[in-house]
Amino acid sequence: MIIKLNDKSLEFTKPIRLHELLEKNDRHYQAAKVNNRIRELDYILDSDASVEFLDLTDSDACRIYQSTLRYLIAMATKIVFPNARIIYNYSISRSIFASISNINRAFTMVDLKKIEQVLEELIESDLPIKRKTITKQEAEAYYATQGYQDKVKILKYRPEDTVHIYECKDYKNYMFGYMLPSTGYIKDYKLRFYSPGFLIQYPRAEAGGKIPKFEDAPVFTHALREANNWGNIVEASYISQMNQIIEDKKALEFINICETRHNNMLAELGETIKKNIDDIKLIAIAGPSSSGKTTFTNRLKIELMSRGIKPLMISIDDYYLGMDKAPKDAEGKPDLEHIDALDRELFNEHMYRLIAGEEVTLPHFDFETSSRKIGKTVKLGKNQPIMIEGIHALNDDLTPSIPSEQKYRIYIAPQAQLHIDDQNPISISDIRLIRRMVRDHNYRNYECEKTLAIWPSVRRGEFRWIYPYQEKADYVYNSELTYELCVMKKYALPLLEKIPSTSPHYIAANRLIKFLKYFKDIQDRWVPCNSILREFIGDSIFYTDDKN
Repeated sequence: MIIKLNDKSLEFTKPIRLHELLEKNDRHYQAAKVNNRIRELDYILDSDASVEFLDLTDSDACRIYQSTLRYLIAMATKIVFPNARIIYNYSISRSIFASISNINRAFTMVDLKKIEQVLEELIESDLPIKRKTITKQEAEAYYATQGYQDKVKILKYRPEDTVHIYECKDYKNYMFGYMLPSTGYIKDYKLRFYSPGFLIQYPRAEAGGKIPKFEDAPVFTHALREANNWGNIVEASYISQMNQIIEDKKALEFINICETRHNNMLAELGETIKKNIDDIKLIAIAGPSSSGKTTFTNRLKIELMSRGIKPLMISIDDYYLGMDKAPKDAEGKPDLEHIDALDRELFNEHMYRLIAGEEVTLPHFDFETSSRKIGKTVKLGKNQPIMIEGIHALNDDLTPSIPSEQKYRIYIAPQAQLHIDDQNPISISDIRLIRRMVRDHNYRNYECEKTLAIWPSVRRGEFRWIYPYQEKADYVYNSELTYELCVMKKYALPLLEKIPSTSPHYIAANRLIKFLKYFKDIQDRWVPCNSILREFIGDSIFYTDDKN
């Protein structure tokens, strides 16, 4: 058996576990890529293979670290509070929010200290974590005895007859992801009391394998709590609840409930802007990729027009300097996401002159020739605000000539608080990735693998140019539609399942398949023509010519 490791070829006469290829007590790596598949360090090599060990600068390794940390915190909580229920949600500052219930009182900082002490003892003991395969019936029986009804309910929709489970001492659980081989691999984490629960901070790949600095975000936190409250109100915080709605033949009703929520937010925005229209000169809209910005901007425009306000739409993209004048990225390629790829001086001059009541001839950027041409001539009317949408819209460096009180900033993103079960929330960025993948296939003729290939670069741009400015928002618009993955499944799953195991993007595809397969289908013909979801699946009214 020949194992290719880095630039070496090693020969073995019997099977060997991955971690045995490392020096004893080497805890620098969390996983390995074996013949292009992510494998746990306990994985047994029994045939020729190419091996690449992964540390915390790799996103897949970070997920494994995070899964193990969540497992151990749930285990520690079970030891301290045997009847407690712990629920995880993705939260602010790239952390996880944990809430504790069923302890007959409010959770306190003293309680967190007890959990952290037990957690440290588990880590210090370096206990083995073993993966086992059991039947679905055995898993249901075990989860029922532990009171894990959330896990019992989701197993109903698992297509396979077997279930993976991880065991540490007498504790068993599953985090829908790979795990580290023992508790001692967890070295770096922070638990922060954050009423009514606590935050879990952990190393992130985009932070070089370190824990990012904590930055409180009251505006975004409020939006996430509203999203969580919404899930509880409509009783659809879990895949099993969403599936039950479909089984009860209430899917159409639920779609209308979700879309009405979007309508209500738009009405709230319209009323707020109308009340302050004398002061608002610029409406700025920004959000990460696949948030539904285009549809939202069109719908907000219509909402304002229904109130007698006719915003002037100006495209930030028309102020690009061109490929040859754009800053270069780390690979020496034009960085079109950089703010200096825009003619900020001209943009500010035009915004200032328009607000001052002057007539301005706008530019138009031709992306085919990468050149700027003369566009239309415009002038603002009475109480007519400018509306811009783009990656830098909330960045004051784009519009320094406009006083802050004359700007109304809107941040848009899906803030889903959807779970597989209590300890397994679905990543918000994964929802956006599925949206983008479907849209790219439908409208750009991109293969799924191409979307997956550029996604890390998209995420780097978001961390640099969008997230630092989200707290400036006057309004956070949650573009999540709780039913959307039930619609997107039939579009996304075939694309993901086509990716061969030899592809470098098979790992990411497999991760998305793992939770998508649990959703029941909803007919897309029920999705309204002006829904944000139509921006991705097609047949949006905003992409249709008004012809008889």
